[in-house]
Parts: sequence; C-alpha cells; structure tokens
Amino acid sequence: MKEKIEAALDKVRPSLEADGGGVELVEVEDKVVKVKLTGACGGCPMSQMTLKNGIERVLKEEVPEVEKVESI
Repeated sequence: MKEKIEAALDKVRPSLEADGGGVELVEVEDKVVKVKLTGACGGCPMSQMTLKNGIERVLKEEVPEVEKVESI
C-alpha cells in the first residue's frame, strides 16, 4: 500500500513544489495516512485546505483503502 501512496503523492508533488512546498509520507497506520508538509507548505495558512482538497482527494482516488490523511 505504501508504494501506491507514494505514487499518488508523486502526482501532487509538482503542484506543491511550484509554490515552494512539498509533502513527505511519514507513516500509514490502518487506513490513515500521515504526511508532513514541507517548505512553504509547512507554515502556509492554506495548508489544511491543500491537505484535504488536494492531497487527501488524490490519495482516496488513487488508493481506495485510504480513509483519512493527517498532517503531523
């Protein structure tokens, strides 16, 4: 499952990197994916919207087993 998640994250990384940010996979626990937003995304006031509307949406589409994405 981690390989599928990394592949899905690779699809959103270019958009984040264009704004000076990034995302790292920290761990997968049950059906919850924990990520760390890096660079400009780490302190951005829009990061929660990016997490839910961007990263979580793509992960759920690409890896149906994922139920939730959390930022740590």
